[in-house]
Amino acid sequence: MNQYVVGIDVGGTTVKCGIFTITGVLMDKWEVPTRKEEEGRYILPDVADSLKAHLAEKKIELNDVEGIGIGVPGPVEPNGYVHVCVNLGWHDHWPAKEMQELMGGNIRCAAGNDANVAALGEMWQGGGKGHDNILMVTLGTGVGGGLIMNGHIVAGVHGAGAEIGHIHVRENEKEQCNCGGHGCLEQVASATGIVREAKRVLAASEEASSMRDFGDDLTAKDVCDCAKAGDALAEKSLGTSLRYLALVLSQVSMVADPELYVIGGGVSKAGEYLIDGIKKHYDELTPLLKEKADITLATLGNDAGIYGSARMVLSNE
Repeated sequence: MNQYVVGIDVGGTTVKCGIFTITGVLMDKWEVPTRKEEEGRYILPDVADSLKAHLAEKKIELNDVEGIGIGVPGPVEPNGYVHVCVNLGWHDHWPAKEMQELMGGNIRCAAGNDANVAALGEMWQGGGKGHDNILMVTLGTGVGGGLIMNGHIVAGVHGAGAEIGHIHVRENEKEQCNCGGHGCLEQVASATGIVREAKRVLAASEEASSMRDFGDDLTAKDVCDCAKAGDALAEKSLGTSLRYLALVLSQVSMVADPELYVIGGGVSKAGEYLIDGIKKHYDELTPLLKEKADITLATLGNDAGIYGSARMVLSNE
């Protein structure tokens, strides 16, 4: 029986790589620079060369590796096709097939959206461990989502499953989202959205606020810290952001009914204060549910992608 599995998380700056036992123990991890020139043609060859070197260093034969999972920053169709990954320069790409060829053609490879595989990682060895039905929410520059049902990724027909950041939540939003729409959850609940909302609240009020001390350098962490300290305007603006997030989670509950929501990304460093704020609104917005999904923090941090990519192979995704 094969003893190892490999997880690869392709990012715009670096590619994170990990070798795991099939029971989920991380044996080795490292990073490879993401060379995006010439439409990203060097990315996977660089990873394959590095992986071969690390396997040799660990004295692990390729025949002892169950497979290689790859998380990529863009939609991945069920057949493994990637139409576009803007941050990598990829167009009309088949990352799993390419990696398989680079590794000699005799090893199983699978590819998935990075947010989805991160959710799979948190389910396997992170904040969602012990649960088979979770939605992971990543609050960073944007809002990412990964839905796991019965232990498997729900990617959707077009690879857009669980793209909760682009659910429309706000009417009369004049600013345009990066997706081209207006009023997306990402525009109010991401790190950038939290700052945008705080600046709008500050502009509409003359009330004193410690957030004003940061000027144009205000960050989502500053907003959260000020709210924790009892700043009224910070509490108001952050409360709006968290209510919209809770609204989307309540809508997901009425469709998918997961056991657990796992909150990750940079904003999640606000800890239990953030979780309590989401729960307060979520409980109000789900009166139909007697037993409600729990909401908790992610625990794997930046390693969630490599854990999930490895698990993807073991799950036969």
